[in-house]
Amino acid sequence: MKVNTDGVLLGAAMTIREGDRSLLDIGTGTGTIALMAAQRSVGPIHIDAIDIDEPSASEAAANFQNSPWALSLHAHNMSLDEFVNSLPDDRLYDLIFSNPPYFEDSLTAPDERKSAARHTSDGLSYRDIFEFAKVRLSKNGRISLVLPADQEAALCRYARMCGLHLFRILRIRTVPRKTPTRMVAEFSRRRCEAVADQILTIQNEGQYTEEYLSLMHDFYLFA
Repeated sequence: MKVNTDGVLLGAAMTIREGDRSLLDIGTGTGTIALMAAQRSVGPIHIDAIDIDEPSASEAAANFQNSPWALSLHAHNMSLDEFVNSLPDDRLYDLIFSNPPYFEDSLTAPDERKSAARHTSDGLSYRDIFEFAKVRLSKNGRISLVLPADQEAALCRYARMCGLHLFRILRIRTVPRKTPTRMVAEFSRRRCEAVADQILTIQNEGQYTEEYLSLMHDFYLFA
């Protein structure tokens, strides 16, 4: 599971604030989103990036070491449960982000590593991430996820059960005539009066839209 559109969209679109100091990437893969977060951050930061898949975690570690932000990025080959057990009691995060598995009812992939990365039945789900976040988010902390658009109602319902509230949703569609298939959904402890509800269109008439190119300008050579 190398660079993919969902991960890059999350890395470019999620809310990062100047005061964020401690960040966590759950299911980092090869580290793309964590690297994007490091590139976008202002000031000193510490980013933990965890993945249960050893080859992915090793590649993430190598990518981090070869980046300009090597001192800020830390790869861990462990599950979320193992990571929880390794943390000091007072460790909190200003931003938790993830491109989690989301195929709950479809057939699993024949490749075990790809299956674990794609299917919630093989381990990590957004529910696990919310349960972690309700304990480990700082007072002003947020959680940012990229998921299929049709999971919005269930996602928001479970977030509320964990004391977290939607403050921004970016709906992503491939072309103007189609309904959104993906969303970047962001939650915080603070209840917000109005949710920022936005739409991003990736292509129009066979060309990338100006809004997509603007979002990706700092990350893709073609943008």
